[in-house]
Amino acid sequence: MSCKCNENFCIKNEKATIHFITVVPELLHKCKILLKDKNNLRLKEHICSIDIDDARTFFENQVEFFDENFTQFEQAEIKIFVETTNELLSITSVLKAKPLNIYLNFIKDNSFFEILESETLTTHFQPIIDMKTNKIHAYECLTRGVLPNGDLMYPNDLFEKSNRNDTNFRLDKLCRESALKTAAVKKINSKVFINFLPTAIYDPKFCLQSTVKWAKQLELDPRNIVFEVVETENVQDKVHLKQILNYYREQGFKIALDDVGEGYSSLNMIIDIKPDIIKVDRNIIDGIDTNELKQSVYKALKSISIDNNIQILAEGVETLEELEMVKKLGVDYAQGYYFAKPSPEPIRRIF
Repeated sequence: MSCKCNENFCIKNEKATIHFITVVPELLHKCKILLKDKNNLRLKEHICSIDIDDARTFFENQVEFFDENFTQFEQAEIKIFVETTNELLSITSVLKAKPLNIYLNFIKDNSFFEILESETLTTHFQPIIDMKTNKIHAYECLTRGVLPNGDLMYPNDLFEKSNRNDTNFRLDKLCRESALKTAAVKKINSKVFINFLPTAIYDPKFCLQSTVKWAKQLELDPRNIVFEVVETENVQDKVHLKQILNYYREQGFKIALDDVGEGYSSLNMIIDIKPDIIKVDRNIIDGIDTNELKQSVYKALKSISIDNNIQILAEGVETLEELEMVKKLGVDYAQGYYFAKPSPEPIRRIF
């Protein structure tokens, strides 16, 4: 690896301390592979540190290692910092020649890190109604972070802070596990919908093994677990997404596609992954009883679902008029404030 420079930095021939930082303990072994011959390795919580005499030579001698592992380092939240007398550089800077202001939000986002480190997450449940029987068919599991004073941090805030601190792998994993554990504790025997971020999963077998383990350990029927793909707009690698979904399906789980109709990408996703269920975006459902254009979009989605043996779920139903319209147009399941808001104790009966 040659020294890559820009106006902000250059890796020089000088003494430095290298810090390997990760909030995912099981990934520290990747650091140890690189550091196995170093006698001055220091371990502290989630940090491995070593002192070296020549920073530039160190990276030039590790070209093959970084080429093989950089993607996993970046996606699996292992961050590598080079600390010299005058600079603190990240491995992204070294390899991509651009500075990275990672972890500068530690103080600002302290409450988020308290939740992440203590794993104080809880799950609320919103019922999903079977329109044929008017009974609860399933529950969507919605994560809340619990602050030390008992206040809740909601998903938008959790994942906003997680995104800027590169901890989506950790948070997404904890959310899935919390949903499964809480559903088992609450003795939910019907289906549960669990959100997941495909962009947080770099290796399905490795990243999802704990989710599968907990499902089996809790004796949950995989046919009752529906994994819901969220943030489809951010999915660039559809081949990788298919690998993730294929892994889920091999374990017996079902797949739902969220926010369908919100943009072109979600429509393309129907073709690419053929989910078991599509959830029509709430922006289409909102006021659908008085909006003919929204009705037309819904009819098109319903036609697609019928032709491809996909079930359709209307989410965000808030009024009787909206419900009556989607029932008239054709719907398998419905979800929204009209029936119930998410709650820590699952509602067992609606009507």
